[in-house]
Amino acid sequence: MAKRTVGTYITRPGRCPGDKETTFPVAKDLLKVPGTPRKEDEITFHSREYPLESFAIEESASAHWAGRERDRLSPQISDLYNKFATEISPVVDWIRSTGDLLPTAIASGSDVTDQIKLKARSLGYGEVGFTRLDRRYIYESKKRFLKRNLTSTICLAYEQDYVASQKIPGIEAEVAQGETYVDQARSSMELVDFIRSLGYRAQVSGPVWHFGPMIPQFVEAGLGQLGVNGQLLSPHFGSRARLQVIFTDAKLTYTKPVDFGITKFCETCQVCFIRCPGKAIQGQKIWFRGVHKSKLIYKRCRPVMARFAGCGVCIKVCPIQKYGMKPVMEHYVKTGTVLGKGTENLEAYELPGKGYFSAGKLPKFESGFFDMPTGKLEDNLLMEFKRKVNSEHSNIDDTVWLEFTNDLKKTINKKPNIIDMGMDMEE
Repeated sequence: MAKRTVGTYITRPGRCPGDKETTFPVAKDLLKVPGTPRKEDEITFHSREYPLESFAIEESASAHWAGRERDRLSPQISDLYNKFATEISPVVDWIRSTGDLLPTAIASGSDVTDQIKLKARSLGYGEVGFTRLDRRYIYESKKRFLKRNLTSTICLAYEQDYVASQKIPGIEAEVAQGETYVDQARSSMELVDFIRSLGYRAQVSGPVWHFGPMIPQFVEAGLGQLGVNGQLLSPHFGSRARLQVIFTDAKLTYTKPVDFGITKFCETCQVCFIRCPGKAIQGQKIWFRGVHKSKLIYKRCRPVMARFAGCGVCIKVCPIQKYGMKPVMEHYVKTGTVLGKGTENLEAYELPGKGYFSAGKLPKFESGFFDMPTGKLEDNLLMEFKRKVNSEHSNIDDTVWLEFTNDLKKTINKKPNIIDMGMDMEE
């Protein structure tokens, strides 16, 4: 491959407070559009006619199935998830209450962007950006909780430990994920108090309890771009970040979308697509709800996540995550190739209990591995009841009916569960 012509240089704040700014080149052939290719009319249409809803609600059957699979196959991981849920639950209760918290001072009316950014960085947030609140990305079930007059979004990315992340998938990486969520949640407490002390309101989304998908807001705030793996790829730590937003009525100056070259780079790289154990990632992009993206097939993702320590191979094998955007982009300009592609250093991984898979090797799964219930848990209970009723070999009596009604009552009255190590939460 040949050396590439530089199309632009991008300068970003240092990775940590006090670090020098970092500047890296973006090859001319990687430039496409700032942010993500979008069709605003289509986004608006879908948000109105087919409002977004949380997977924890829409796919609750598979979430509960995944929990049972972890209990059966990975009791150590299951115990870790339960411990995490116990630890973070009080903080989640606080997050849910933040919409009711009032300012503790009178607002001066001045722009507080720099003050909030400085405070957030001091609390450990590696990426901080600001954009307008886009209500098209609020889950239907959460709309009633979101307070009015909060017109802005503060986007906050908290880095997950690098060393532990390179051991994905495994319990060490899962511990790091949980610790990141807890640290992030506690930092948000102090940041919310600070915003309130400036005279403004602050309502938190994440971790665990989310108002909706956050990546679109991060892209609009110029903190990264959407990768083929469906994750935000940010300059310093790629997809090795846990995202959180705060909605506020504070006076802010918005940051703008940036073309980091990721949209086109991912089309060249394709490592996550090639290495995904379940072949859940699609290499070809499509227009989906007004966004040009690679669509994840969750039915080929969740079974692997449930049985192999949360998987996360798509995070591990991303060169932006592994090496950082600056080295990757510099290497591409010099050589026209993807840093680490085809090497053991980037592409190899081990699935607990399944084996080691070097570059070019993928696991094979037995027939039925990807079979799992889909849709809502209550709908699956009804389908199972109908199956028993219609079975020509079944003797239907009151026991079958009582079993169905008892299971349905448990489902309706159950306490909301934290799903997949804090990625989501049932309502």
